[in-house]
Amino acid sequence: MANLASTYQNQGRWKEAESLEVQVMETSKRVLGEEHPDTLTSMANLAHTWKSQARLGDALSLGRLRYGHARSGSS
Repeated sequence: MANLASTYQNQGRWKEAESLEVQVMETSKRVLGEEHPDTLTSMANLAHTWKSQARLGDALSLGRLRYGHARSGSS
């Protein structure tokens, strides 16, 4: 699903990319945990999509959350 979401991003199909990225992120959180590198990558992908849609507040909030998880996972 992440690859398809990336394809949608590249085509500018932001809503379709967002829908898949949310699914990937939620599944990754549930299965792997919030600090797993794959989960953090899915969060970054969704934040990028939101940024591309000019949803800067959402993108920034998710980016900060991702950064916090990445920092706590590296200690």
